[in-house]
Amino acid sequence: MLPIVLLSAFGILLLFLGFLKSRAVLLPATLLFLLVSLAVNFIDWNKTYLYFNGMLLTDNLSMVFTAIVLGSSFMVVALSSSFMEDEAAQPAEYYGILLFSLVGAIMMIGFENLIMLFVGVEILSVAMYVLTGSDKRNLRSNEAALKYFLMGAFATGIMLFGMALLYGATGSFTLAGIRAYAVNPQVGLSLLFYVGLLMLLIGLLFKVSAAPFHFWTPDVYDGAPTLFTAFMSTVVKTAGFAALLRLLSVSFGGVYTFWWTILAIITALTLVAGNITAVYQNSFKRMMAYSSISHAGYLLIGLAALGQQTKQAIVFYSLAYSVATIAAFGVLLLVARQRNAETITSEGNSSESFDAFNGLARQNPLLGFAMTVSMLSLAGIPLTAGFWGKFYMFSTAVERGQIWLLVVAVLMSAVGIYYYFRVIIAMYFREGATAPIRVAPFYQYVLVVATLLTIGLGIAPGLLEGLF
Repeated sequence: MLPIVLLSAFGILLLFLGFLKSRAVLLPATLLFLLVSLAVNFIDWNKTYLYFNGMLLTDNLSMVFTAIVLGSSFMVVALSSSFMEDEAAQPAEYYGILLFSLVGAIMMIGFENLIMLFVGVEILSVAMYVLTGSDKRNLRSNEAALKYFLMGAFATGIMLFGMALLYGATGSFTLAGIRAYAVNPQVGLSLLFYVGLLMLLIGLLFKVSAAPFHFWTPDVYDGAPTLFTAFMSTVVKTAGFAALLRLLSVSFGGVYTFWWTILAIITALTLVAGNITAVYQNSFKRMMAYSSISHAGYLLIGLAALGQQTKQAIVFYSLAYSVATIAAFGVLLLVARQRNAETITSEGNSSESFDAFNGLARQNPLLGFAMTVSMLSLAGIPLTAGFWGKFYMFSTAVERGQIWLLVVAVLMSAVGIYYYFRVIIAMYFREGATAPIRVAPFYQYVLVVATLLTIGLGIAPGLLEGLF
């Protein structure tokens, strides 16, 4: 509850700070606001509270997810120093909207009422529509924002229609009321209930880029400014899966036999579509977009299994994926800006080629090592956090006896190794530009922390056990 109040107040304050002549205060202020919100998030640790007449829940699980979201946001904002140098940028507005979007993300994480879920989704989505099109000089960014808005509006409409059908069937918007209806053996579940459940799932699966609702992802990720792509692929995805976990485990566990097959098929389709398509990409940014789709598939394995280890697996995977992805986009930001890897043509198209990373490890060993650890983690190589994230996910499938889904996931993981290692090969085994990459000290600290977290969780994965 306190992070929601503080982030709302801090977002408004940032808009007023934008009237100052100097921009120098904006980035430190935003980082401070995020740290304060992260600190107060744990005030109610080991306590459970309901707010807004039982519409929002605060417990250990919601606080852990909120911490991942706030920590990821801190790291993304810490990489945004280029806004201070761009006269056309509006950093006060960008940071303010980011903080407002976090309010929506936290609502999605702790909702106890479908109305609160809808409000959270809308706050987060509208903020992302604006940030996606924030580069007004880039036609690609404008096109991405329009696509995201139109398709997101349809998905939200479907989700809202599903909520209405669930209310018509159960007479309640609360998760407890829906659960009571679903597990009552004396009540024959109506067709409205099943259709409403499917429509609600479609709306949320769109938000996390699951196939076949993923077609917007490559164009939006590619067209959006790289910094906001990093935010979108980590914070938005974490909030979406936290919402799905809460919805399925609390309200619809009683009808697991109905929806698990559908979700398992979507999981397999997401894994295949994301990994196979990523192989053919020549742009690193589009590859990361399809990588995001594939990782949505790995996270869906835990939801399709929905066993005792699902919560732990999704929390660990979300953290491991977020840290590695932010490090990768952080290196891309530097390479694109200083090596002119990002080229904008008169049509507004942009691309970040794999060739931009040629020889990077020799020119800047820190960037090369950070990107290598990130790619190894995303590929699921041992001694990185990504390996244990996949291990936990695969364990949930084994626990449920979903061996066929496990086989698909393992095969697609092998495919993923190919396109992640393309970046490593380019950095260490190819000749590239001779100009060194300059890295600001604070930027270095963020990349070092992300790299150490990835390695630390890979060596000691049990650090998060027993938190909830």
